[in-house]
Amino acid sequence: MFESLSQKLEAVFKKLRGEGKVTEANITETLREVRRVLLDADVNYKVAKDFIEKVQARAVGQEVLNSITPGQLIIKIIYDEMVKLLGESKAEIRTSNTPPTVILVAGLQGSGKTTFSAKLANFLKKKGSNPLLVAADVYRPAAIDQLMMLGKQLGIPVYVDREAGAVKIATDSIDFARKNIRDTVIIDTAGRLHVDEAMMQEVAAIKEKTSPHEILFVVDAMTGQDAVNTAKAFHDRLNFDGVVLTKLDGDSRGGAALSIRAVVQTPIKFIGVGEKLDALEPFHPDRIASRILGMGDIVTLVEKAQEQFDQVKAVKLEEKLRKSQFTLEDFLEQLHEVKKMGPLSQVLSMIPGANRIPNDVQVDDRALVRIEAMIQSMTKEERARPSMINGSRRRRIAVGSGTSVQEINRLLKQFEEMQKMMRRFSKGNMKKAMRGMRFPTG
Repeated sequence: MFESLSQKLEAVFKKLRGEGKVTEANITETLREVRRVLLDADVNYKVAKDFIEKVQARAVGQEVLNSITPGQLIIKIIYDEMVKLLGESKAEIRTSNTPPTVILVAGLQGSGKTTFSAKLANFLKKKGSNPLLVAADVYRPAAIDQLMMLGKQLGIPVYVDREAGAVKIATDSIDFARKNIRDTVIIDTAGRLHVDEAMMQEVAAIKEKTSPHEILFVVDAMTGQDAVNTAKAFHDRLNFDGVVLTKLDGDSRGGAALSIRAVVQTPIKFIGVGEKLDALEPFHPDRIASRILGMGDIVTLVEKAQEQFDQVKAVKLEEKLRKSQFTLEDFLEQLHEVKKMGPLSQVLSMIPGANRIPNDVQVDDRALVRIEAMIQSMTKEERARPSMINGSRRRRIAVGSGTSVQEINRLLKQFEEMQKMMRRFSKGNMKKAMRGMRFPTG
């Protein structure tokens, strides 16, 4: 997420930090470079221009020029203005005092509306709601079947009427929700390959008949500037309440995220960060600005860890670490927990300074899969006592996991080093432990 934009901005800031003295001239030069980076990321030209003007107005003041660390202060100003550009604070979904809350989902075909509807239902279910999904896309082949399949996976009912039109389906679903004690209705509407009048009339009619409490516009972040233009066309007709950016995990530029709120003056409420049905995050402007500027997002990382890690297992693991009883079986269990948090590249992007990792260093999730295969090819006894794994056992494990003996050797050596490090921790010798730490290269 935002890899290219983040790395290019880091290069600009590195040059600024290297200046012996920050002057009005090199501030201007830095901001010219920042504007070029933003335009390369497909940020709307007017948005980029206004952003730079606001930063420059603050950055040329005496406070910056006389600061002990002017370079850092300019980066702080850029961060503050970026948070404002993205929306300042998290925007919540509006709910009804009298259930059900009706949420209308609109957007172009291929933007990820149906998958987002299911993700949103899953998100709200985890928060304690009883959502109902509504299949109101009666045009796209298999759209209804797709939503039914997703609803089945999540254990969430889907309202379907294959004989009715979209407007009737939407209105009838609200009565169905009331009778079946469903407090939230999520209506998945039809999309088209482009904005057309027939689609706009239908979605406007659904809005009029259902009086939704929240209208969410779903847009594919990878379409860049086109996403902003489409959002404006929909907003002019629907006056939607929030934007959802899908496929943000595949968009390394970030132009849509930085432009869309400023153009339509409507908050971004959710971002899709993967294909899995739990890969949906509320949009936090300050956290996203932090990621873009290479400062990481530790808060979201901790929240993800808290969601995925079993507290009882965590206590048992801590006890094993204290007693130096951490085995390959425990290591395998932790790999499973880490994989639940999402792609490794996404997890790393939340760590401060991750944007400084060189482009030629590939973060490959398949490395975790190979490690998992190697450990699973061992017997329980071998996982508990790796020291017993001799040459013939290594050859058997390599064949069973589809890897090489060299890879088995590397895994066992790295695990042995990890155990040594943990023994140092258990003895409380932090300095020695830190000296012994090495990042495994896979």
